[in-house]
Amino acid sequence: MFNPRVIPVLLLKDLGLVKSKAFKDFRYIGDPINAVKLFNNLRVHELVFLDISATANKMVIPIEIIKSIGQEANMPFSVGGGIRTLNDIYNIIRAGAEKVIIGTYAFENPDFIKQASNEFGSSTIVVCVDVKTDFFKKQKVRVFNGHKSTGYSSVDYAKLMEDKGAGEIIIQSIDKDGTMSGYDVDLIKEVSTAVTIPIIALGGAGKVEHLKDAYNKGYASALAAGSMFVYHGSKNGVLINYPEKSELKFNRE
Repeated sequence: MFNPRVIPVLLLKDLGLVKSKAFKDFRYIGDPINAVKLFNNLRVHELVFLDISATANKMVIPIEIIKSIGQEANMPFSVGGGIRTLNDIYNIIRAGAEKVIIGTYAFENPDFIKQASNEFGSSTIVVCVDVKTDFFKKQKVRVFNGHKSTGYSSVDYAKLMEDKGAGEIIIQSIDKDGTMSGYDVDLIKEVSTAVTIPIIALGGAGKVEHLKDAYNKGYASALAAGSMFVYHGSKNGVLINYPEKSELKFNRE
């Protein structure tokens, strides 16, 4: 039996928590610090916070919110949003985060990933790879919150980020985001088998069986989700939740 990392992903927008569907239709779901307190009680493995408005507003995820999270959280956490300089990373780590997550700027300046991993160690640097099916039914990596195509396939882009020194890669399906219908397991498997660094699956999880599918069939190293851990019931009432530890013991099939 194996206990993979199972990670709630929380989206920040104007310092509040929101949830999306296919990277749109944002819904306010509450206060981030209150969510941290609840996840403390549920003994989650780790947390991810992504400021989805930072890049568009040409800013970095606010240091004060990171400090507040760090003062409250009993678990390691990673943050992303508008990171573009080594000084940004230094300030974020000093504020309490264990890792940083870089999205758009990894595409704009791939050598920044190399610089960052050399400065802080590859284990500190995570690249978020957002993937969407285009008009021609090809899956391409997108940036700027899904608004711009990079032209890269998920495998080619993941290999590039690995070559540049990323310690982990989050593979997120935009098409699956918020659907709670299951991960894009084929996408996860393609990337997991193409690189040697850990892959975190994200986008589509709605129940424990979906986590198991991403682990057993997609070979993901870690399993992340948003809606699954903030919604409850058929009407998606907001309720912070997390599976029992006994439910998260997986066998690699």
